[in-house]
Amino acid sequence: MSDLKLWYSSPAAGWGQGLPIGNGRIGAVVMAAPQREVWSMTEVTYWSGREEAVPGPFGGKEALRRMQGLFMAGDYAEGDRLAKRYLQPEKRNYGTHLGLCEIVFSFESPDRQGEAEKEVERAGNMEARFRRGLDLDRAVAHAESQSGGCTVLREVFASHADDVVASRIWSESPGGVSFTLSAAGGTGPFIVRSVNGDTLEFQAQAREQVHSDGTCGVRAEGGIRVSASGGTLSCRDGRLTVAGADEAWIYFTVSTDYQHAGADLQAQSARSLEQAAAKGYVSLRADHIRDYRQEFSKVDVRLGRSEISDLPTDRRIALLQQNHSGDPELFALFLQYGRYLMIAGSRADSPLPLHLQGIWNDGEACRMGWSCDYHLDVNTQMNYYPAEIANLGESHLPLMRYIEALSRAGRVTARDFYGNTGWVAHVFSNVWGFTAPGWETSWGLNVTGGVWIAMHLIEHYEYSQDREFLEGQAYPVLKEAAAFFLDYMTIHPAYGWLVTGPSNSPENSFYPEGHSGENRQLSMGPTMDQVLVRELFEFCLKAAALLNKDEELQAQLEEAIHKLPPLQIGRQGQLQEWLEDYREAQPEHRHLSHLFALYPASRITPEETPELSAAARVTLENRMMQDELEDVEFTAALFGLYFARLHDGERAYRHISHLISGLCLDNLLTYSKAGIAGAESNIFVIDGNFGGTAAIAEMLLQSRAGEIHLLPALPADWSTGSVSGLCAKGKVEVDMDWKDGILTTATLRTFSAGTITVRSGEHRSTLLTGAGGSYTLNSRLEQLELG
Repeated sequence: MSDLKLWYSSPAAGWGQGLPIGNGRIGAVVMAAPQREVWSMTEVTYWSGREEAVPGPFGGKEALRRMQGLFMAGDYAEGDRLAKRYLQPEKRNYGTHLGLCEIVFSFESPDRQGEAEKEVERAGNMEARFRRGLDLDRAVAHAESQSGGCTVLREVFASHADDVVASRIWSESPGGVSFTLSAAGGTGPFIVRSVNGDTLEFQAQAREQVHSDGTCGVRAEGGIRVSASGGTLSCRDGRLTVAGADEAWIYFTVSTDYQHAGADLQAQSARSLEQAAAKGYVSLRADHIRDYRQEFSKVDVRLGRSEISDLPTDRRIALLQQNHSGDPELFALFLQYGRYLMIAGSRADSPLPLHLQGIWNDGEACRMGWSCDYHLDVNTQMNYYPAEIANLGESHLPLMRYIEALSRAGRVTARDFYGNTGWVAHVFSNVWGFTAPGWETSWGLNVTGGVWIAMHLIEHYEYSQDREFLEGQAYPVLKEAAAFFLDYMTIHPAYGWLVTGPSNSPENSFYPEGHSGENRQLSMGPTMDQVLVRELFEFCLKAAALLNKDEELQAQLEEAIHKLPPLQIGRQGQLQEWLEDYREAQPEHRHLSHLFALYPASRITPEETPELSAAARVTLENRMMQDELEDVEFTAALFGLYFARLHDGERAYRHISHLISGLCLDNLLTYSKAGIAGAESNIFVIDGNFGGTAAIAEMLLQSRAGEIHLLPALPADWSTGSVSGLCAKGKVEVDMDWKDGILTTATLRTFSAGTITVRSGEHRSTLLTGAGGSYTLNSRLEQLELG
């Protein structure tokens, strides 16, 4: 399965070259070199900060109506002044996710430190002497080092089945394994002590002074245990030393007090280590692979053969940047890597969903004005864009629980800031229930941030058709969000439309018509708000009717829907971003939130809304024409997704090619460039991995209620291939083969009854399906066999 491996012939010089592993809670980035290996350890609940009330002053509904009146009258300056007074809280102990510690292996004696790497360089034969990689099929990172005629092999994995990180180090020569292991913390206190001659125990607390006051954060306790066959094992001064062994096994675990105040964390970790050691490495590894493959093996994708697929991954990335084509297997690898990262970072029982960096942390976002948190204006949403289509619906569940918790916290914000019922959340959140506006109105008043993330409840239901989930989780949360907006919105006197505001179009700014000088961020009825509210109201109306509930609410929603503004086309032929046809202050801006109607929603389609589709294309082309375009990972992924929805496979391919070759670190993790949005350095941000994965899947398969489109945006570079296991809305799995750009066969496996229209090229057919059915279609979409 060479097409499912990342591999390198050079050592990992730093975090951006390390390889990520994870079990949905504990993460590690493994930086392997011939005589040294470093694990950068993380745990998803290891956050600084604390839960605390947001101080006023709160103006309530009276202040809200005053602000709305000012903005609708065109008095942006006074409206903005009041917004800063009532809707701009201070930051306080918001917190951030932090790295836990580094575990360092030294495979050389102190007097020879660095000599092995120099010998390798002098020999000029790195590939023969050192190799490292990540096997996506087994979720195991590995390294092989040769020195002095002795070959030492290493592997490490993060087991979801047993909740430990486990490693094996062995030699092809008897007694060839020798190393020293130590652990050191990052930010905040970190204490290590030796126990029982084979274990290091540690205590830590997540503290920092950029996003909190340096006194508060989650506490963690854990341990590292080593066993060896042959040789000697000693433990002193916070170090474990193995000398002359044939083989060694290392086990790591950690527990935190997040939502478990008073728990005996050390006892929990000691018990996990004892159980792991008693079970043994071989059984741990087998159970890990079995558990992991239950998710990973659901999808297989082949996009064509690559003549350079046997080259190291970093070399393939560089060649793609030069040639922009010719390596279809790298795109298939990128899709499967995204699926791997989702399984590694988000399992059904994960305590929290994926944050800005998944469950990993390079430390960059934590030390500056950025925060490694839950951004609700595209980043967290994009993390889960591929979850359903890539057949990882169970990985979506931690986000469902997080949204429920967010809605409970958001009731206080709705009441205090707006004097409203229901719940609301804004531009970002944390693990402490933060739902207030951000501490600067220019970006912090994204009033539909909570609704945006809650769209994933709709997405999960539309794919799963799980009525119990709809009734017990999705509908109650969405109904309360709808209640907020019914209470919050107002009729615009100039148009008679029901509008939101004051609110941002994340995180863009504009010049008001007839105003000169200062640009503005706040207005009434940004397009993004209106699309999200329409999606929310219409889904709640359908869900209430299906569940036979809330007749009065149904009537309110139906009336409100008729008053919502339409999508509009501006003077330049673009899809308007705001209610008014404002001039953009930053035409190069990285955010394209108003195109939500194109993706992930399906309100704009080339067949049904050709004028709006053309306007969406103009919007994209206007952005692409800017020399100063803010070229970041999530924007590249969005370009790919939007052009896929416009059925432009070549343009979609071009942007995903740029994402992989121009916005990926050597380890294929995506990053945001220094200098954009205040970033002081290149920062790993995982949404590009997930957005790119979703874009590749959308190029192969698109769906909405009752309709499946096969190969809607297939580029020439993937002219022949196959895919199995992708999912469509309506609880359908799809397998396809194609040749020379034309579908040859497709099989649909259906898990609920219904009517499905299937499209491919110029062909279209309608199937009446049953639960448990299988339907195979030929190139003309004629049914070959009945399920």
